Amino acid sequence: MTDADIETQIFALLARRQPGATICPSEVARALAPAGGAWRDQMHHVRQVARVLAQDGRLRVTRGGVPVDAIAPGGPIRLGLAGAQGSD
Repeated sequence: MTDADIETQIFALLARRQPGATICPSEVARALAPAGGAWRDQMHHVRQVARVLAQDGRLRVTRGGVPVDAIAPGGPIRLGLAGAQGSD
């Protein structure tokens, strides 16, 4: 799974949601994992790509509605389109 694969999947999943909606990084990992694959092994990679996209201003990463670093410890995060306001 490449960074480009992850980026494409993030934005594809967000495009299917209502404006302002968010996704869980695990949705991205599950979508890209082979059938029955170990999607959890890809979670760090998904978060790394999300971090870069957030730093580029293309993605919003939140925890409980508060912006956070995508790879910072502390619990689940949500991914949303930058500039879109929604609930987590």
